[in-house]
Amino acid sequence: MKIAFHAPLKSPDHPVPSGDRLMARLLIEALAQAGHEVTVASHLRSFSSDPDGAGRAAIEQAARAEVARLTALWQAGGAPDAWFCYHPYYKAPDLIGPELARRFGFAYVTAEASYSARRNQGQWAENQRRLAQTIGAAAVNICLTRRDRDGLAAAIPDGRTALLQPFIDPSPFVAAEPAPQPHALVTVAMMRPGDKMESYCMLAAALLRLQHVPWTLSVAGDGALRGEVEALFSAVEGGRIVWHGERGTAGIADLLVTSAVYAWPGTGEAYGLAYLEAQAAGLPVVAQATAGVPEVVRHGVTGLLTPPGDVGAYAAALERMLTEDAMRQDMARAARRFVVEECSLARASQRLDDILRRHVGGRT
Repeated sequence: MKIAFHAPLKSPDHPVPSGDRLMARLLIEALAQAGHEVTVASHLRSFSSDPDGAGRAAIEQAARAEVARLTALWQAGGAPDAWFCYHPYYKAPDLIGPELARRFGFAYVTAEASYSARRNQGQWAENQRRLAQTIGAAAVNICLTRRDRDGLAAAIPDGRTALLQPFIDPSPFVAAEPAPQPHALVTVAMMRPGDKMESYCMLAAALLRLQHVPWTLSVAGDGALRGEVEALFSAVEGGRIVWHGERGTAGIADLLVTSAVYAWPGTGEAYGLAYLEAQAAGLPVVAQATAGVPEVVRHGVTGLLTPPGDVGAYAAALERMLTEDAMRQDMARAARRFVVEECSLARASQRLDDILRRHVGGRT
């Protein structure tokens, strides 16, 4: 199939790294591996952080221009078989694809669409209305977690859904055999406000309770709040923490394979591709049983998940993982096996192809 790809929150070539950008790229690669011809149809970012609609007029105008541009392009050279929209939600609705799907009659597909009735206020109400129409009319809405699927089903019962396990390309992380250093913790996360900062706060609070354990922590990540993040750990005795800054895939893989435990609370994580990268490298995970994290970490098998917001429980789980080495080794082996067998790019490519052929194939 010829597939027009669009990510209204963050284009696959956006300069700032994030899980959204990575998943957009992975979806494109998975579709291409299945033999589909994928083109990024538009780089328009429809994201707005203001529920009162400031800046929306300019975004709407840009969206209309994109619809006109693509209409002319496809009238001259032929339309795609499907429009694939990644991660439309109330702050970043798809303002292009639904109209083009109506004009040309091709299938409309979403992946990781999310809908929350709590957001029906101000400008969000109009975005939510559009989003509900889009989800209801889509040939299929691909959900990366059961939590998202259940949320869509409850809000938009007529929407068609299919599950796709979150996935990564594990090859950079399985290329080397794990060589964990004793008591070596590692985390990989950007340093920005909101959920990321809350996770750093929780991690620091937990580690301050464990100064009787000889742990070390490697941190890969950077961002506007780096100073504030480093300050959270200022009471930790010197020499325990190494700040590596932002690293590329190869640098992250090098850090992971020499560490023993991946420590990241994961407040508000949709699922967290970094958890899959860590497990592919042979690390068990200690995180919270919150949001979409249980979709990518199997409690008691590939890691330990603790109740949301419970710093004491999180600290205790870290201590267990650091001191019960037989358990840690069992989970490390299970973690790598889980990602390679169930969360690989190759498996996702096959699953995506099956979904598209079932829901879209008859329309092309």
